[in-house]
Formats: sequence, structure tokens, C-alpha cells
Amino acid sequence: MITNGVRVLSALADDTRRAVFEALPQGPKSVGEIAAGLGVTSSAISQHLKVLREARLVMVQPAGNRRLYSLDPRGLADARDYLEQFWPSALAAYSAALSNAREEQSPK
Repeated sequence: MITNGVRVLSALADDTRRAVFEALPQGPKSVGEIAAGLGVTSSAISQHLKVLREARLVMVQPAGNRRLYSLDPRGLADARDYLEQFWPSALAAYSAALSNAREEQSPK
């Protein structure tokens, strides 16, 4: 079963998609504005935004005849929740490595 946390990480694995995502913290933007800023066609940006929407990383809001895209905090929460499941074991491994390093450096 693919969780949305995995979907988020997969969506951000693509360089262009990550650039689209990183262009949005400053505020909502249209496809044309994102495309102009990245030097990518509007059609390509639309396809990347579709994947980001499916991963709940961006949301769209109609504004007159334009559609404005902004960050969706739900996707970031999904990614955080997914990664947090590994945090206890990562801390335990770090603690063990630190203890081993101290033991190796202590005078005998």
C-alpha cells in the first residue's frame, strides 16, 4: 500500500517538479508565472502541477480567468508523518554510533 507520504517523496524526486514546488512558498502563482520563472513550457508545468496536486503538495484556486497554485500543508504533514516513523530508530542508531566512537577514543 502506497501512503501519501511515499507519494509526496516520489512527487518531489523529480527535479523540475521540486523546482515548481519550491517556487510557491512566496505566494500563489499561475501556470504562466511558474513556467516563466523556470524556463519550462506551460504544458509541462501543468503536468507537474497535476502530480503535485495528487500528492496534496499544491492546491489550486480560481481567480477570475486564471488558476492560482499555492502550497498545500496537508502534503507536507503527510511527508512529516511518514518520516517520523523512522525517527526513533535513527536516533537509536546515532546514539549507538556516538557511544561506540567514545569507547574507541577513551584511554584504556
